[in-house]
Amino acid sequence: MIAVAVLLPWLALLLSRRFFQALLCLGLQLTVLGWIPAAIWAVLVVNDDKRDRQYREMLRVLRGR
Repeated sequence: MIAVAVLLPWLALLLSRRFFQALLCLGLQLTVLGWIPAAIWAVLVVNDDKRDRQYREMLRVLRGR
């Protein structure tokens, strides 16, 4: 997923169900200078989503006790 975030940042955001951010990222990516900030933004979002999923799984396990 990180490779997708670097190559196609808007697609990584779209796959993370962040539709409005994906549109903003696509607009940013269309500029030559905006590609790097868009890629960094997408990587941060992908990592944050992964951390959120791990946190929710941990809470689910703890509540199941």
